[in-house]
Amino acid sequence: MNSKDQNRLLFQPSQQSWKRILVSCIALCLIAIAYCDEDYYKLLDVSREATTREIRQAFKKLALKMHPDKNPHDATAHDKFLKINRAYEVLKDEDMRKKYDKYGEKGLDEQNQGGRYESWNFYRYDFGIYDDDLEIITLDRGDFDAAVNSGELWFVNFYFPRCSHCHDLAPTWREFAKEMDGVVRIGAVNCGDNGRLCRSRGVTSYPSLYMFKAGMNSEKYYGDRSKESLTKFAMQFVKSRVTELWQGNIVNEIDRAFAARIGWLITFCADTGDCLESQTRQKLAGMLDGLVNVGWMDCSTQRELCESFDVSTSTTAFFPPGSMLKEKDSVLYLESLDAREIYSEVLKHLPDLETLSKESFEAKLARHRWLISFTFGQTGLASHEYKKLSALLKNEHIQVGKVDCHAEAELCHSLYIQKPSIAVFKGFGIHDFEIHHGKDVLYNIVAFAKESVKAHVTTLGPENFPNHEKEPWLVDFFAPWCPPCRALLPELRKASIQLVGQMKFGTLDCTVHEGLCSTYNIQAYPTTVIFNKSSIHEYEGHHSADGILEFIEDLVNPVVISLTPDTFPELVKRRKSDAMWMVDFYAPWCGPCQALLPEWRRVARMLSGTINVGTVDCQKYHSLCQGEGVRAYPEIRLYPHNANRRDVYHGYNGWHRDAHSLRAWAMGYMPRASVDLSPEDFRSKVLGGKEHWVVDFYAPWCGPCQHFAPEFEVLARMMKGKVRAGKVDCQAHYQTCQTAGVKAYPTVRFYPHLSNSRRDAGGEYINSRDASVIADLLHQRLQQLSPWLQDKSSLKDEL
Repeated sequence: MNSKDQNRLLFQPSQQSWKRILVSCIALCLIAIAYCDEDYYKLLDVSREATTREIRQAFKKLALKMHPDKNPHDATAHDKFLKINRAYEVLKDEDMRKKYDKYGEKGLDEQNQGGRYESWNFYRYDFGIYDDDLEIITLDRGDFDAAVNSGELWFVNFYFPRCSHCHDLAPTWREFAKEMDGVVRIGAVNCGDNGRLCRSRGVTSYPSLYMFKAGMNSEKYYGDRSKESLTKFAMQFVKSRVTELWQGNIVNEIDRAFAARIGWLITFCADTGDCLESQTRQKLAGMLDGLVNVGWMDCSTQRELCESFDVSTSTTAFFPPGSMLKEKDSVLYLESLDAREIYSEVLKHLPDLETLSKESFEAKLARHRWLISFTFGQTGLASHEYKKLSALLKNEHIQVGKVDCHAEAELCHSLYIQKPSIAVFKGFGIHDFEIHHGKDVLYNIVAFAKESVKAHVTTLGPENFPNHEKEPWLVDFFAPWCPPCRALLPELRKASIQLVGQMKFGTLDCTVHEGLCSTYNIQAYPTTVIFNKSSIHEYEGHHSADGILEFIEDLVNPVVISLTPDTFPELVKRRKSDAMWMVDFYAPWCGPCQALLPEWRRVARMLSGTINVGTVDCQKYHSLCQGEGVRAYPEIRLYPHNANRRDVYHGYNGWHRDAHSLRAWAMGYMPRASVDLSPEDFRSKVLGGKEHWVVDFYAPWCGPCQHFAPEFEVLARMMKGKVRAGKVDCQAHYQTCQTAGVKAYPTVRFYPHLSNSRRDAGGEYINSRDASVIADLLHQRLQQLSPWLQDKSSLKDEL
């Protein structure tokens, strides 16, 4: 054997070696896949049904342990922390969490990789300030409205994690929450995580403390931040009456209450023993409002009356409706002086909810609204709290009852009730109802009941599922354990009110009706589908009523054109010289493509009449996409007008794929309809010219100005021929903007031409950044000016 043959053998692996190499490669690939597609829930050690608060608590626990600051000698600490930080950033956001649950990591925006994180001290001292406080309810965007509209009093602390004053207040706020527990709901909103919510409530400084109650305007607290001052402020909103009882009113007061099936809680204040303080009495009146009247008796002036109650020392007693003084067992004597303890004891002794049986169920629900608690034998404080529901839902004319599913198994089975549940029956029989899937707390149940009776959402099952209905149906396939599903439900109720008479709404619980969900190939929750006779459309969009309404509007009046191998060459490649097209080449299985769809529809509406917007399904028309050189999905291309070659296009390489970013990019290829104004142009053309002008005063460094720029271009096109559009750069022409009184950017002003009179430099301020709204305002203003200008012209002719 020569040396060449020996060398060839040395470098030629045996068949067994090849197998080992192949196995190693496969293993490496599997490791890479596992690394790239790790389970975010497992990373944070939370269940898939975890609440935002639970996710935040789990992340904080891991952050304190795994932070690179605490592991300076671990070279992998940074990468490990990036993983849990990324998981937290995704799971805390409702929209991102839905995309992740449905498509995994491939459905998420590539730019959001959780690459930024805070110091260890931030997570230790600033992160989730109130997450561990039972008396303080942390509110997020998803449950804020339900809380403050429930009818209960809410005192809410809007704070920011890095705000030192917020941290100074925290110990006092905790003590105050314990003091007011049960009287006023004490909440906290982290404006770092809920910036949009805080801005919508007008919060501009931290901490900001607001009192809320349905039916009244919110009221901001401006006093000092001591527990005593906070309590005094809160108690002024507790309007429930505490009645002083004496010889002249006691008979009428007690008889009137007992006739209405309302009991009395009376504290007798004698010379000996402990009497409830005035503030404690007021707290109890608020806690028991609508259920029990609260009163007190001064035994030093009403000695004979107190003796008739067999009272010789200070005491507190609850007299249920119809109780007799002579029957000691009918009266509940309370030794505690604590408002919360007294409240709990009184609740236990109030009459239970009306029990409905199979025989009475249908008759009672035929014509009246009912909230029904379906139980399986359980009792506890939560079930006693339900006794407050009748009082809280009185104005909505909702009666409250319960069904024991152990005793009424057949009834519960017919309604597919398999666990303790709350349901609202809307007064149209036993099949028109909606089950509550929110938090099992009073304020959430009350808000649900109020929304549900006004909305038109029905809980579906095999019997009433819309298989061959003539009317269009929106069906939400969901799982109760899924937080994004629960967040979507109130938005469905809002949308159903907007579309009443046009579309029906229903929800189907896939944990109960697995077979029906499998029939429609439901693989992720929530999946929202519109059934319109033979057509089926899956909703992809934001979890909001507006998003649903926009999607349905697109089905009725589509703004995105689906391009085929026949229409693409004709409409796009052989387009007219003045036509522009923006095209999304996508694949239905591609997560980022699905995430883009709602934004694509939104940008199509924004560009309607300006740029044509289309899509090409590359799974369906693979040859077309291959011929156009499409290599990845989604691929966004803009085909400009007046191009020498019709196949010339511009590819979108921006980080953000939201509608505003896409529109700004597309508008950049349009010839400008507005003009730049120099100081001389502003003086001669705008102030001294003979045309109407609308002017955008901006600064190049201003983010909102950049956001508004394409909107202003749309406005310029909408008003072409009627009002000229100009832009003034306030960084370059500061004096001009100062003369015009511009103090914020962007500022939009209208300068009408008023015959020969020179216009004021300040013009007419327009308080909007929406092109359609501004255009409407300008058209109205032009109509107002038209008769005046005609009169001026006639007078000039006469002279």
